[in-house]
Amino acid sequence: MTWQRSRIRLDGDNTAFWTGGAEGLLNIHKCADCGGFTHPPREFCRHCQSDNVGPHAVSGAGVIDTYTVNHQKWAADMEVPFVIARVRLDDAPDVCLTTNIVNCPVDSVDIGDRVRVVFEEQDGIWYPLFEKVE
Repeated sequence: MTWQRSRIRLDGDNTAFWTGGAEGLLNIHKCADCGGFTHPPREFCRHCQSDNVGPHAVSGAGVIDTYTVNHQKWAADMEVPFVIARVRLDDAPDVCLTTNIVNCPVDSVDIGDRVRVVFEEQDGIWYPLFEKVE
């Protein structure tokens, strides 16, 4: 993907998620009290309401839960078609990321495909995208 993505507004809760890719890390908020994961990042745990949460690096491995192929050119520099997918992370139960599947033909993507995170940097934001694992 090469188009200019929407600029993310960083804050105290989401900075680790959007900048972790600089170090190759996919950071998902985890509760130190109950062990639950929360995404999008918040200042409290969605499971037990504790405020003892913070970024936790996960492997970035997952599976495509569902997807669609976009054919609409939303920006002048956008390449179409491309895949928008929901990826269920292996080691962050109940967390799904809406993302793009990259580095493969759109017609080779299917539900159940194994994927791993790759990052695309734009203006200091590291967007987590996913590619198929062969």
